[in-house]
Amino acid sequence: MAIPLVKLPSLDFIRGFVAVGRRMSITLAAEDLCLTQSAVSRQVNALETQLGVRLLNRGYRSISFTPEGERLFRAAEGAVGQLQEVVDALMQPRVRQPVTITASLGVAGLWLLPRLGALQDRHPDVDLRVAATDKVLDLRAENIDLALRYAPANASPGASATAHRLYEEYVLPVAHPSLGVTTLDAATLARHVLLEFEGPRRPMLRWPDHLGVLGLEGLPARGVLRFNRYDQVIQAALAGRGIALGRLALVAPMLADGRLVAVGEAGEPTGYAYWLHQADAAPRADAGAVIEWILAEARDDLLTARRD
Repeated sequence: MAIPLVKLPSLDFIRGFVAVGRRMSITLAAEDLCLTQSAVSRQVNALETQLGVRLLNRGYRSISFTPEGERLFRAAEGAVGQLQEVVDALMQPRVRQPVTITASLGVAGLWLLPRLGALQDRHPDVDLRVAATDKVLDLRAENIDLALRYAPANASPGASATAHRLYEEYVLPVAHPSLGVTTLDAATLARHVLLEFEGPRRPMLRWPDHLGVLGLEGLPARGVLRFNRYDQVIQAALAGRGIALGRLALVAPMLADGRLVAVGEAGEPTGYAYWLHQADAAPRADAGAVIEWILAEARDDLLTARRD
């Protein structure tokens, strides 16, 4: 059974003894503790007196542990080391933890990044870390707070996350205004290049699927430029390189400000949607602020689309 706390030796005595044991020198221990040699010697002597055992063998310019001293040093040195680590951590200035959000390269580049200025204006005290990747990351395992994901419109959020459906997906052809294209027909295809996304096959995100629905399947285009990243497709459209299939949730701001124009109208929803996943059902305050901001952005976009 452990002795009562009141009978434990003074921490000053223990600290002095550990300092001597680490250096095996009273002179060097005194330097570490910013004390005189005599003060450190008194601490060790006081500890020996209180315990009733000799802890150090003192020779001419040398010291060594007695068996009792070695046993005490092994225990005390570990305890003091742990105490040093904890005190150091507590005394460090608090570093604000960023809110980490992951999104695909296309969604990060076309939806999230252009809006970050609005987030910073609204929540200047929130630090955000964007992890752009086309891999589906495990939020808890990767210590990620939020995820913007593209999944079936009726998808279940899963056991480890709470999800909000932001947008149902619609696709429509888009082009730079300089091309002067307003409708998609055989003559338009013959004059213009199609910008094709070669990512995972999704409903209506490949030109053959879209042209088939419009009754234009098999008609030749002037040419095809292919990209393995969707944001590159839209950058090429903004540069006037051809006609792209625009995912309305991502290109709506570009249509609104005239950087792109619609070539025809959006058809039926594709059956996919954009979701916001949160790792914790009750997130910390700064992550909650980002969630509310994203939901507000999506609501504003939907209201604007209805008015248009």
